[in-house]
Order: sequence, then C-alpha cells, then structure tokens
Amino acid sequence: MTAVPLLGPAVPEIFMAVSALALLMLGAFRAKDSTTLVTWLAVAVMAVAGGLAIHGTHNAITFNNLFVVNGFTVFAKVMTLVGAALTLLLINVWAHQEKAARFELPLIVLFATIGMMMMISANDLISLYLGIELQSLSLYVLAAYHRDSQRATEAGVKYFVLGALASGLLLYGSSLVYGFSGTTSFDGIAAAVKSGPNTIGIIVGVVFVIAGLAFKVSAVPFHMWTPDVFEGSPTPVTAFFSIAPKIAGLCLFLRVLVGPFASMIEQWQQVIILISVLSMVWGSIAAIAQTSIKRLMAYSSIGHVGYVLIGLVVGNEEGARGLLFYLLIYLFMNVGTFAVILSMRVKGKYVEQIADLSGLSKNNPLMAASLATLMFSMAGIPPLAGFLGKFYVFVAAVNAGFVALAVVGLLASVVGAFYYLRLIKIMYFDEPAAAFDPPGWTSGIIMGGSSILMLVFFIIPAPLVDSAEAAARALFLG
Repeated sequence: MTAVPLLGPAVPEIFMAVSALALLMLGAFRAKDSTTLVTWLAVAVMAVAGGLAIHGTHNAITFNNLFVVNGFTVFAKVMTLVGAALTLLLINVWAHQEKAARFELPLIVLFATIGMMMMISANDLISLYLGIELQSLSLYVLAAYHRDSQRATEAGVKYFVLGALASGLLLYGSSLVYGFSGTTSFDGIAAAVKSGPNTIGIIVGVVFVIAGLAFKVSAVPFHMWTPDVFEGSPTPVTAFFSIAPKIAGLCLFLRVLVGPFASMIEQWQQVIILISVLSMVWGSIAAIAQTSIKRLMAYSSIGHVGYVLIGLVVGNEEGARGLLFYLLIYLFMNVGTFAVILSMRVKGKYVEQIADLSGLSKNNPLMAASLATLMFSMAGIPPLAGFLGKFYVFVAAVNAGFVALAVVGLLASVVGAFYYLRLIKIMYFDEPAAAFDPPGWTSGIIMGGSSILMLVFFIIPAPLVDSAEAAARALFLG
C-alpha cells in the first residue's frame, strides 16, 4: 500500500459529492418538475463514479491514513453503485405514480450512496463512523419520505430511534478500542491487538462494534426495526434499504473484522457464529407466518444476512470470496423481486398482500415467470445463481471445519424454501385475484433482466467468481 496525492484515491466520492451539489442547484432553479431529469443524471453520476473507481487509483492510502483503496473496496463500491442506481430508477417510477415526485429524492439517495462508499474505504474508526452516519441520516429521511402516510412516518421514527441506539453502541465500542489501543487507525489497532497487554478491553470494545454493525445489516438479534421499516417505507425505498446499505454494511463488517481485529479471530468468531445461526433460523421461521410480501422480504433479507455471515465466520480468503459472490447474486435477486412488488397495482393502487398474487400466471404470465425464477433462486434451487451463492459459502465453511454451521445453513435453506415455493404455488395454482395494471417499462426491464441473469450467472459463473476471488485476495494482501 502506497501513499499517493491527497485526492487521488477519493476521486469517485469527490465527483459524486460535487455532482450532488450541482444537481441540488439544478433542481432548485429549474422552473418545472425536475425529478426525472435529476434522477437520470444521478444514475449517470453513479455510472461515472463506478468507472472512476474501476480505472482510478488502486492499492493506495490517503487523508492521513483515513481512506484506503484496493481491489476489495473497488469491487464492493461497484456492487453498491449498481444496487443504488437500479433502485433509484424504481424510486422514480413510484414517485411519479404516487404524485410524490420531488427532486430532493434522488439527491438523498446519492448522498446515502456517498456515505456507503466512504464506509467501504474507511481505514480508521473515525472515518468509518462518518461514513455510516452520512448513510444513516439519509436513510432515516427516505424511510419517512412519504409524509402523507402514517406508516411511513412511523417507519422513519422507529428507524431513527433504533438507529441512534445502534450508533451509540458503535461509538461506545470504538471509544473502548481507542482507549485500550491508543489509536483509531486500523493499522495501529492491528499492531496493538498483536502486542497483547490490553486485549481484554479491546475484546469488549469489539463486541459493541459488532453490535452496532449488526444493526446496520439487520442481523438477529439486532433486527427488530427491519419488518416495520420495510413494510412502512415506500416499496422502492424498501428495495434500496435491502440492497445497497446491506452490501456496504457487510463489506465493512468483513473489512473491520479481518483487518484490524484479524488476530482476535477466535474471540469474534464465536459472536459471528451466534449471529449467523440466529439470523438464518429466525429469518426462515418468522417469514412463514407473514401475509404481507414486504414483511416476508424483510425476514428473507435477515435470513440472507445469516448466510452471508458464514463467509465472515470462516475469516479467510475463501470465505471472503463466497461472501462477495453471494452479495453479487443477492443484489440482482432482490432488485428483481422488488420490481415485481412495485408492479403490484390494481386500478392505480398498490397492493402488498401475498394473496394478491393469486393466479398471477393467468393474468400476467411473464411477471409470474420472473417472480418464480427469482423465488427459486432465493431458495437456492439449481439451475439458478442463488444455488451457487449458498454453495460457495457452505463449501468455505466445510473446508474451514465449520461443518455444523454449514448444516444449520442447509436446514434453514430447506425451511426457507417453503415460503418461497408457497408464492409460486399461489401464482400458479390458486384462483386468479384482481388483475394487476400493466407494469412500466423500467420495472419490466429490471424484473425480466434480473430473472434472466439468475440463469446466466449459473451457466457462466467464472467471471463473477474470479472477480470476487481477486477482491478477496486484495483484502487479505492489503
């Protein structure tokens, strides 16, 4: 890792921040509605930022050791940008259908994404916290964005209160780590942990840090906000919550634990095993009784976090590769599913009950086929990419000696398959409910493209696996 000119490694983030301010001025001074224009420009900004990240400075550190860029951070940032851009397009569709279009909406998403990118490149507890808070404050506003909805307001308040608690836990843990190590730098903490005299105090701090990060990715037992916020928030905002912040949060989780706290793996591994098992089991069981598809997706998201954390438990390059590959598949599975949910409109009104999908194969066979493909993939059934996502994390666990953890994950997958397959049964074998309005072209392309990618990624996984492997190697070499 080499020191480089101050701004070099942070060019994508700086470009996004400057562009966001320029778009803010454009929206403020444009006479007519500018939501669609600002949205597409924001998507273009994310695309350019992704290109700058891929082709920009690599293996570098700057801002006085606060900010790092390597192959791992680039891979994680590109995933986050893709997820944010796709969900932003869905948000634009919803905003116009609900007559809630305001140019501030895409800008809030843009600022949240900048925070996520800062989190991923954080090399210090202070820069980590700043990135998390920039993301979190934006997400609180998004949750309560639909001001005329009591459910959205309630979701925003719950998210804010519990998020503040989680931030407090994270700050307290960070202060303990700083107090016992004498530094907030990841490199300095790693050196202090290896020296050993204050390890007990650092362990306590790490537990609080894990609790704060577990809240951000909605892992059990810090998941209590997820079902209510997912149900109360506008559907595309829920999609955003379940994709981009999850990807950024889990990548940060991996960087923090296998970076500064790598030599304490025997201590934090036990905590992550417990969180992973609880998330897989509770995510599978609690979803069975749900009647709202958004709440079902909330518990599904919790379960998937449990599977991803298996890769973190392993704590080596193979586990990191499985984690990153799983997140890549999860991105497209989720965005496609939420594109379908956003298309559940009857006579101009959104419906969210699972029963509303009854007989969808007769009313809209293409939408039913897309959702069925995505549900099969989420259940981990071949020949779809969701199977490979679970396969790689389970194999990594078995190779590292965590056979029991892999077995628990396999059993949780079997239980979880029940509610995914139940949706398919309802669509194909129940009597038709009221027909949905025709989906817009944006939602149609995203749901159709995502379902096709599930098959393509299964048939040709090598480019994705190789990219994930290179990113994992960069993490452990860095």
